[in-house]
Amino acid sequence: MREIVGLACGECKRRNYTTTKNKRKTPDKLEFKKYCRFCRHHTVHRETKV
Repeated sequence: MREIVGLACGECKRRNYTTTKNKRKTPDKLEFKKYCRFCRHHTVHRETKV
């Protein structure tokens, strides 16, 4: 039931991370504050397709 999703930086739009999520329990898009090595600071990363 878990699917692999990518996380893209909100500023530079690059895909930096991958994670898994349960689509039944969390139908909304994931959003985390994570470090972007291209922007060189913490930014909001949102769920994208892999």
